[in-house]
Amino acid sequence: MAVREPTDEPAASSGPSAQSPQFRIGFLVHDVSRMRRTLFDQEMKPLGITRSQWWVLAQLSRSLGTEGAEAGMPQTKLARILDMGKAPMTGLIDRLEASGFVERRPDSRDRRAKRIVVTARGQGVLDQMATVGHRLNHTVLDGLSDEDIATAERVLGRMKDNIRGILDGDD
Repeated sequence: MAVREPTDEPAASSGPSAQSPQFRIGFLVHDVSRMRRTLFDQEMKPLGITRSQWWVLAQLSRSLGTEGAEAGMPQTKLARILDMGKAPMTGLIDRLEASGFVERRPDSRDRRAKRIVVTARGQGVLDQMATVGHRLNHTVLDGLSDEDIATAERVLGRMKDNIRGILDGDD
């Protein structure tokens, strides 16, 4: 009797849908994402940056180039984007601030709110993160054509939109 090697995928059932692309794609997306995060974690470890910290910095980097906008991002918005509670987010920001990667600044429109702003030291880490990300993408995407990559981006983008629609209640 053959022994099935353990995998991250569920055992095939007798039904034809068990091996269909619709069934496998969720597992593949999850596995690729998890494995890429692991690679990135390994690259960030020498910098003393944890996954949670680099994820916060990555989200904050999206708010950097907005012309005319106030610098940084409100801590409450950052917590919502990262799906984190107030207490864990506060601790995470405390550690990033203690390391000199971010600073809290008062929000000009809401005196109770604090905006999280990337410091020059944090920007240096973001620059290193971008370099690592580009290098990893080059390695991870090796052997794929530009057309393959464009198709994957289009498909994943549509999947993301579909999920966002469900989460937002836009059936």
